[in-house]
Amino acid sequence: MIPENVKKILEELPEGVQLVAAAKARMPEEILQAVEAGVKYIGENYVQEAREAFKLVGHQAKWHFIGHLQTNKAKKAVEIFDMIETVDSVRLAREIDKRCSAIDKVMPVLVEINSGREPQKFGILPEEAESFIREIVQFENLKIMGLMTMGPAFGDPEKARPNFIETRKTFEKIKALDIPNVEMKYLSMGMTNSYQIALQEGANIVRIGTKIFGPRESKIL
Repeated sequence: MIPENVKKILEELPEGVQLVAAAKARMPEEILQAVEAGVKYIGENYVQEAREAFKLVGHQAKWHFIGHLQTNKAKKAVEIFDMIETVDSVRLAREIDKRCSAIDKVMPVLVEINSGREPQKFGILPEEAESFIREIVQFENLKIMGLMTMGPAFGDPEKARPNFIETRKTFEKIKALDIPNVEMKYLSMGMTNSYQIALQEGANIVRIGTKIFGPRESKIL
C-alpha cells in the first residue's frame, strides 16, 4: 500500500515540487518502505522519533524537521536533519547556529509563518517576517532558504487558500528585497488535506503523511 501511494503522489506532483513524507508516529519500517518507493525527503516532528527512524533509514533520504523545535533539542536535531522548516524565534535560531557551529555545519532553514494569525499556533506573523529575517540573517551557520506555513489540517481545504496566498505574497515580497545571504527558494505549504490548494498557490514543498501511510489511528498497537 505505501509503495503504491508514493508512486501515485509522485506521478501527480508537478516537476520541481519536493514531496516530504510526514512521518509523525510512523514505524521506521514504514518510513523505509516509502523511501524505497521513491521518497527523497522525510519530515519528522520529534527528534527522538527521527533518531529511531534514522538508525534504519540513514542517509537514503534527506531529513526535514517539521514540528516545533525546542531549543534544548537543537543539539541532537542538527546532527540528523538536513533542513529545519520551523524557525520562529531568535532564541531558536541562535541555538541552531551555536550547535551547527560546533560541528562545522550550515543548516538550511525555513521561517515558519503563522498565516492564520492563530494565537495557539507557532510562527512569525506575515507582517513581521521581514524584520525577523533581517535579525536572524546574522547567524553564519544558518542559511535562510524560504518560508513554511501550517494551514488547517482538517476541514474544507479551500479555507486554507487565504493562508497560502498570504504566505506566498510574503515570500515574494522578501525575495524581491534581495537580502544578502537569504535565498528565497522554498515555499513549504500544504498537507494531505490541502496540498492541492497549496500547489495552486505556489508551494514547491508539500508535507504529506496520511495519503502515504494511511490514517494513524488505524495502526495496530
